[in-house]
Amino acid sequence: MDHRDLVRVSKRMSLALRHRPDRFHLALDGAGWVPVADLLAALRITRADLDAVVAGNDKQRFAVEPGPAGVDRIRASQGHSVPVDLGLSPAAPPERLFHGTSEAALPAIRAEGLHRGRRHHVHLSPDVETAHRVGARRRDTVVILAVDAAAMSDNGYVFYRSANGVWLTDTVPPAYLTPTPPR
Repeated sequence: MDHRDLVRVSKRMSLALRHRPDRFHLALDGAGWVPVADLLAALRITRADLDAVVAGNDKQRFAVEPGPAGVDRIRASQGHSVPVDLGLSPAAPPERLFHGTSEAALPAIRAEGLHRGRRHHVHLSPDVETAHRVGARRRDTVVILAVDAAAMSDNGYVFYRSANGVWLTDTVPPAYLTPTPPR
């Protein structure tokens, strides 16, 4: 499977496991899991294709584990717009976290902060490099915002850390955001 095929399958997996399982006739359990066999049949891909996407995804978007009765299951690590409970516990964040976005979005973010939109949480990166990769998906100049996570936590904002290292919170008010110098 070449890189373009991996990206295409990864995007379809994200759609099926994060946003539109109904479109693929999948039923996620309460924590977002679905049997691997069901996903393979719905997407018409092989286990080798799925394993290549899971292993090759630099953001580790998907988790695979043995489920009940030894049946492998898969879920998206975070980013759902459908109701799921990932079972995450509050965690003390590092002093600074980062968010990659587009230059076009900056005026609205400066005025309103970061909001989760249709997702369950705002996604934050542990380092500038990861935030830049996330922001580069947009077709505009990438801007990296530093988040004063320590101050937010001190002021009662709750953070979670997903299995793949992405930090999650409900909102980031503008007072806690600072643009970082361009790379």
